[in-house]
Amino acid sequence: MKHPKNAIIIKGARENNLKNISVTIPKEVITIFTGVSGSGKSSLVFDTIAAESQRQLNETFPAFARHRLPHYGQPDADLIQQLSAAIIVDQQRLGGNARSTVGTITDIYTLLRLLYSRAGKPFAGYATAFSFNHPDGMCPTCEGLGTVAQPDVDLLLDKNRSLNTGAIRFPTFAPGGWRWKRYVHSGLFDNDKLLKNYTPEEWQLLVYQEEFRLPNPAPEWPPTSLYEGVLPRFIRSYIAKESKETKGKYKAAFDQVIGRGPCPDCHGARLRPEILACRINGYHIADCTSWQINDLADFIHTVRDPVAHTITAAITERLEHLMGIGLGYLTLSRETATLSGGESQRVKMVRHLGSSLTGMTYIFDEPSIGMHPRDVHQLNKLLRQLRDKGNTVLVVEHDPDVIAIADHIIDMGPGAGTQGGQIVYQGSLEGLRKAHTLTGTHLARKMALKSTPRKPAGNLLIENASLHNLKQVTVRIPTGVLTVVTGVAGSGKSSLINGVLPRHYPTAICIDQGAITGSRRSNPATYTGIADPLRELFAQENKVSASLFSANSKGACPTCRGLGHTYTDLAFMDPVVSICETCQGQRFTPEVLQYTLQGKNIHEILQMPVTTALDFFETPVIHDILQRLYDVGLGYLTLGQPLSTLSGGERQRIKLATELEKSGNIYVLDEPTTGLHLSDVEKLIILLNRLTDNGSTVIVIEHNLQVISQADWIIEMGPGAGRDGGQVVFEGLPAGLVKHKTAVTSTFLKKQIS
Repeated sequence: MKHPKNAIIIKGARENNLKNISVTIPKEVITIFTGVSGSGKSSLVFDTIAAESQRQLNETFPAFARHRLPHYGQPDADLIQQLSAAIIVDQQRLGGNARSTVGTITDIYTLLRLLYSRAGKPFAGYATAFSFNHPDGMCPTCEGLGTVAQPDVDLLLDKNRSLNTGAIRFPTFAPGGWRWKRYVHSGLFDNDKLLKNYTPEEWQLLVYQEEFRLPNPAPEWPPTSLYEGVLPRFIRSYIAKESKETKGKYKAAFDQVIGRGPCPDCHGARLRPEILACRINGYHIADCTSWQINDLADFIHTVRDPVAHTITAAITERLEHLMGIGLGYLTLSRETATLSGGESQRVKMVRHLGSSLTGMTYIFDEPSIGMHPRDVHQLNKLLRQLRDKGNTVLVVEHDPDVIAIADHIIDMGPGAGTQGGQIVYQGSLEGLRKAHTLTGTHLARKMALKSTPRKPAGNLLIENASLHNLKQVTVRIPTGVLTVVTGVAGSGKSSLINGVLPRHYPTAICIDQGAITGSRRSNPATYTGIADPLRELFAQENKVSASLFSANSKGACPTCRGLGHTYTDLAFMDPVVSICETCQGQRFTPEVLQYTLQGKNIHEILQMPVTTALDFFETPVIHDILQRLYDVGLGYLTLGQPLSTLSGGERQRIKLATELEKSGNIYVLDEPTTGLHLSDVEKLIILLNRLTDNGSTVIVIEHNLQVISQADWIIEMGPGAGRDGGQVVFEGLPAGLVKHKTAVTSTFLKKQIS
């Protein structure tokens, strides 16, 4: 490939584990950065290139604006030249509250509001009147949320109990109380009968019945009282009038039985009746937001009003971008907080596709995450579109199908952590395949199906599941084996496994990528349980208190309080993060640092990578935990690295490490290959087999073909996404999936093993 003359030039980069590297990155092409987790890809792309671009761009704004912009420190490098303004499209979930939706975040809802204010009949007001976040438009009952607080029947009532044994789970309805007596003395029920054995008529009477006079109550029944079901009584007593009891001594119990349900007035539409009366071709604006995006696109094509032509063209363009990136199954009413990391990243991507800016640098962090192989070609098409508009596209990626579209590849390594931080290859895809790097070696390999799948010990039965888009799904998940649940994004995998399965089998352990509870003081040593035996070893060796060796206790440096650095807020300028002058970043007092264990003080040990610590410690309780961290591919982490700096994939693997030696459990892993290099996926498969061989049932939601090929059992959901999904397309052995004619995954798996 002939490189353009203009390029990003970096010399002497030393951020994090980068080893004083120098590199020239061509502009206006797609450059993909590969390498194992912890090899330095993110340190080069995000912490050096992106950070410096953002920092310099922010410096062009007035002080007033800079004070309100994110602050970026200057990267550790000798020279960074010829940067262009960078737009970072990362995996950070969009988050937001219940008022932030796919429609609001993409501005499509703003255009719809404009459309209805111009073309809707009868006229209901200007664009702001169609906003559920504006007082003129929001439903007054739910204040534009579409839902109201209401008791969750499954939480309020225990079907495995009778009225006499406390089936109503709220303190004021407990056996012996006067509210409880309104049911046991009603004469309507057998008070010793379990609720799960009630007839439909009895259940209706107990739960939903409106007020009526009892025909044959017990003598204890107050003669003037009317009978009322549990639900209406609870709502009237604790929700309708905002009882002081529920804000005081019963608040915890109240929160445990309360969910949110559709607003009784707007039925989830969020808007006032007069706004919903305004329609186009018979449909109001809330109808538009409740449809799947591909259905909404069809409706917009039917709007022929000349006054709306410009608006419908803009809406259509944005909807086509969402469909083109495989998100046609979403609705505009979907709350952004419910989107996965992969969905969030693709929604952000769509926001930039309509931009007419050129000469920008677009930086993507593993954009293929959460995408089925079927949808990756759509992603590649969008990356090429950005490049062809005259932009520089930098992508950190592990997926071979995305790597294949690179104009230029930079492979980092050779290993992770202290073993990484170097450029081990730079050039074309063909050259990488021939290079003797970890990435090159694994790109050239072919897959093979598991030769002898395990035999199931039994089944986990799920019947008639209907959560979200599931269509009365009945499925048997075999126990004692490794099951992979696959299918395109939006096919119903997570609804079935993360949503329905735990309701039927509440002991299932979900090992996800969510944040790990803890402060910025938390690290792998504290999280995995190494810290306490480590402190005890120091205490025994030096005949002092173990608490001295905690950076949160009396052994901590008093100046930085055991953090190792201090923060100085300079208002509109970047905050200055300085190494603590007292302890020089070592977190402990000089007295504590004098105590040693095998010649190393506590600071030196916390700076050790897991691989080094494995050789250092022989104590079984510590060595075993370190071995598990190494086995899950985290050998490059230091024992004292703050957990807040870990990626989603690293958080998931550190959780996995704590479960490795347990047995007899049901484990659910949601896309555990996230952030994993091809070589690390092989290690992950070994770990999944190890968990299964220990006697556990392992269920993995995954798109990765390597993992799918090594399953004992496969369940494919689909056939499509959203409304077109929610069914079991295939259940069986991997060899059966390869031969299946309609399962989407079949085509791609067949291609990889042929």
